[in-house]
Amino acid sequence: MNPIVDPVVQASPDLLSIARLVPHGARVLDLGCGTGELLAHLIKERGCSGYGVEINDANVQACVARGVNVIQLNLDEGLAVFGDRSFDVVLQIDTLQHLRNAEVMLRETARVGRIGIVAFPNFGHWPNRLAVLRGRMPVTKVLPYQWYDTPNIRVGTLQDFEALALQNRLEILDQFGLQDGREIRFWPNARASRAVFKFQRTGAA
Repeated sequence: MNPIVDPVVQASPDLLSIARLVPHGARVLDLGCGTGELLAHLIKERGCSGYGVEINDANVQACVARGVNVIQLNLDEGLAVFGDRSFDVVLQIDTLQHLRNAEVMLRETARVGRIGIVAFPNFGHWPNRLAVLRGRMPVTKVLPYQWYDTPNIRVGTLQDFEALALQNRLEILDQFGLQDGREIRFWPNARASRAVFKFQRTGAA
């Protein structure tokens, strides 16, 4: 495995909160890993190992420069290259909302990993609701794009994900919202800009 060559890994406060859900020494698959920021932090600070999956050429190069092992793969093609429970943790951080096969990929995440962790923009956050009441799609720090040029092909809320998990026989182990790096556990569907869920297949040991 390549060494981490970036001497300083500065993960954002939100990513640090998500990283705490990953056990020390875990074997990790990070789907849509971007520039490898989170995976580099997990390797350096939590003794993890694993791979990132990314499609963007520039992001793949950034991962390589960081010393993060990365596989260039289109997630819309699925995860057939990985066997059942190949990893301790599979991450989908700000990835689910970009996928056309989001429900399939959620099931694949639970198949490939012993646990899955997803995070996505929470459309139920109160500023988003207020913008819609005013007749406009929201533009925020977490949803920074105009409606006509957004890469997000779907939006959802914490309650939407709870229903989707139940529909796909996934057991939610932990859930909370994130707002500027703070965990929000009281009314997160209205008070948090990002949703975070930790889950496994129902009945998994």
